[in-house]
Amino acid sequence: MSEGKDLVATVHFADHGFFIGITPSGHAQAIDTDGARHAAPSPMELLLIALGACTAVDVIGILRKKREQVTDYRVEVRGARRDEHPRHFTRMEVRHIIRGVNVSARAVEQAIELSENKYCSVAATLRPTVEIVSTYEIENESTAAEV
Repeated sequence: MSEGKDLVATVHFADHGFFIGITPSGHAQAIDTDGARHAAPSPMELLLIALGACTAVDVIGILRKKREQVTDYRVEVRGARRDEHPRHFTRMEVRHIIRGVNVSARAVEQAIELSENKYCSVAATLRPTVEIVSTYEIENESTAAEV
């Protein structure tokens, strides 16, 4: 890897299907590979969160730069996996749910497009083998004072 700065993560086996991941910035993350226990996220669940977080950072940042009045924002990511091994994701659906005052649909569309095609490194990493489909919903709040 000669492009950019190399990042190094470490994963320690902690026994009984548990692992502790240490991020390049030194943060610890428990990982559970026992599908029945669910005491911590699995590696595949972390991929869903990684995609959601990556695009969310981009989209909210772009909407703020556009001075959109966003009062609440969340991203839901649904992943479909192969039945055979390796059970990798074949499709991920990313749903952006934005609440705010007079939020522009065009601004949301542009923000999502920029994230998908230019800024989100996780999407760019997954896209060669995973179909990523994005949708959005805008819940507009009234600016009128409640009586």
